[in-house]
Amino acid sequence: MQPSPKGAAMNDPALILIVEDNPGSLMLATVALEIEGFAVAGAETAREARAVLARATPDLILMDIQLPDIDGLEFTKELKADAATASIPVIALTAHSMPLHERAARAAGCIGFIAKPWTPAALSRDVRAILTSVRSPA
Repeated sequence: MQPSPKGAAMNDPALILIVEDNPGSLMLATVALEIEGFAVAGAETAREARAVLARATPDLILMDIQLPDIDGLEFTKELKADAATASIPVIALTAHSMPLHERAARAAGCIGFIAKPWTPAALSRDVRAILTSVRSPA
């Protein structure tokens, strides 16, 4: 599915940008979220993700921590330092599930942490819950 353009209507499905360098994991996550009604854009590198972000504003980014061109946490810090992307919630995806890894992800600007391996049902549930929490008025 193609990403929604910047300024898409509010009733459009939520756009999730998945930044994941493993093609199999990217495809599985894409299918799992599309089945649940989300629009999905995928990127295997930070460079590809930047290209998506230049033409669309996702509602949520799922960020693999280990990318081939830059560390996912460093990329998250870059996104949080840029006014154009700072407000996009980022969720860390990682095989490293120790508390220190979660703390590092949160320190980089991630609002959540999903440990690998995940199941499609759990991923969809977690993404929906996180979107609901960030969209709810405080």
